Amino acid sequence: MSLELKSAASDDVLADLNRAFVAFKDTNEERLAQLETRLGADVVTEEKLQRIDRAIDETKRRLDRVALDLARPRLAGAPREDDAAREHKSAFALYMRAGESAGLKALESKALSAGSGPDGGYLVPTPAEQEILRRLARLSPIRAISSVREISTASLRKARATQGPATGWVAETAARPQTTNQQIVDLTFPAMEIYAMPAATQTLLDDAAVDIEQWIAEEVQTAFAEQEGAAFVGGSGTDRPKGFLSYTTVADASWNWGNIGYIATGVSGGFAASNPSDALFNLVYALRAGYRQNGKFVMNRQTQSTIRKFKSTSGEYLWAPPASLDASATLLNFPVVEAEDMPNVGADSLSVAFGDFVRGYIVVDRLGVRVLRDPYSAKPYVLFYTTKRVGGGVQDFEAIKLMKFGVS
Repeated sequence: MSLELKSAASDDVLADLNRAFVAFKDTNEERLAQLETRLGADVVTEEKLQRIDRAIDETKRRLDRVALDLARPRLAGAPREDDAAREHKSAFALYMRAGESAGLKALESKALSAGSGPDGGYLVPTPAEQEILRRLARLSPIRAISSVREISTASLRKARATQGPATGWVAETAARPQTTNQQIVDLTFPAMEIYAMPAATQTLLDDAAVDIEQWIAEEVQTAFAEQEGAAFVGGSGTDRPKGFLSYTTVADASWNWGNIGYIATGVSGGFAASNPSDALFNLVYALRAGYRQNGKFVMNRQTQSTIRKFKSTSGEYLWAPPASLDASATLLNFPVVEAEDMPNVGADSLSVAFGDFVRGYIVVDRLGVRVLRDPYSAKPYVLFYTTKRVGGGVQDFEAIKLMKFGVS
């Protein structure tokens, strides 16, 4: 499909999404009117609202797919390569198609690489690695909104001041009181190994028209994105990144460094019956102004479906569909990021996060994606054991706040 046709398709999907949301609002208004005049809403109206709600979610998924297609140039259109890059690409293609590794061995020996065929596989060419990381940024929701650092060592270490030296105003000739000591913590973010194992037929590998680098990027993107998404949200920090929900959480009034503060809805497993949106405002304003200006909501589709019904005191819906292809849905005028690994609403669940994730969460990529060819384990298919190293964790505990669906 041409770029013009894809752009036209995106406009059509965006229009469908806006029409669906208008229908959603009309049906919800009908439901609310029934609640005011009867003992309960009509079953038919409830079912209609649920169907429209599902249609909004499905249309948003279509919009996301169109946006991804528009942002997916072929590797063949990459900038002109130098001689070394062309040599690596040619040797990598020969290894992938025929299992011939001599060329890659020579290249990696020349580059003093620690990897080898038997124990680590071979580095994919740089354009293919960049394509994989670019696609992950589109598919992995937390990666897309966080700070990302590339490293060449096993871990990233950062020193962060949790309390700076005391400061103040003094007269020109007044005594200067001694300031308190600056408190600095050492943060370490190790890079853990993540893998995928796509399979190919020999017929596909023998087809000269198939772009091998493009194929490997397409095959591993979803597997890597799903594993990353789960780890960045709820990862334990053991053999995988540590998710922001895995840190100790405390009521925001008792917050201190090293913990993540939460705001309670006041109701176990839900919002308050009256003025439920107050909890959202409390969450937003729990964040300091310096972080709030770049704030984003993070929740899954089910939670978003519940919040989509909330209105302001003037009758306006707090949730709004995206205004353009490259925009997000908004809540209280802040972008909404859909992360399906966020928990559903339940007793004491932490189902909504709000914060400046660029300052709050860091994703660490160790340079290099490796591929090990295995033609033996699943004959007649050829398996490609593909690995990369990635880490992550909270780097600023003030920048993220959570909503707890509990009494306190």
